[in-house]
Amino acid sequence: MGGAPRRPAAAPSSLLLFAMLFVGRAAAYGDGATELQRHAAFFDRDGDGVVTLSETYGAFRALGFGFGVSTASAAFINGALGGKCRPENATSSKLDIYIEDIQKGKHGSDTGSYDAEGRFIQEKFEEIFAKHANTVPDALTSDEIDQLLQANRQPGDYAGWAGAEGEWKILYSLGKDKDGLLHKDVVRSVYDGSLFHRLAPNWNSPEKEQA
Repeated sequence: MGGAPRRPAAAPSSLLLFAMLFVGRAAAYGDGATELQRHAAFFDRDGDGVVTLSETYGAFRALGFGFGVSTASAAFINGALGGKCRPENATSSKLDIYIEDIQKGKHGSDTGSYDAEGRFIQEKFEEIFAKHANTVPDALTSDEIDQLLQANRQPGDYAGWAGAEGEWKILYSLGKDKDGLLHKDVVRSVYDGSLFHRLAPNWNSPEKEQA
């Protein structure tokens, strides 16, 4: 069994600005959704397939981050992805992220656990732990995450380096156990967004928060 993930006690470092470019809710797409779409749809609170700036901000607040970090993160994420992840005929704000096109925002220097279409690749996921979980089987330490990041870096891909580092640092902040270990089952739950639903169970249910 993996350790229980923790909500952040305080805002993590500025790497958060590059983090959580993809998070999850499956309902809007049903059984035909890719893992990446399920992952990204956590931000889509109203289930309309579009993640607005305010929804990104609200998702960060629901996960336990403060006003400043949530504001800056929403501006960065929607600013970076809004122009890439949208159909050509879209007429809404250029900061809106269309989940149907979320694979267009996939960066380099990653683990390869999503393919170019956003589908989950089990073999690549298993490689993460086969290669880097050297202290405890099926878990990663902070140092091992740093080693993973270094191993995946593609020469000159500075944007990909930043994106990968931010995603893994925020995942470690949210998902590590009391011993500082990030367990395999917790990492797996990020790819379909279920980790974030456990940490913020009311985020996709406005009526619960108003009760």
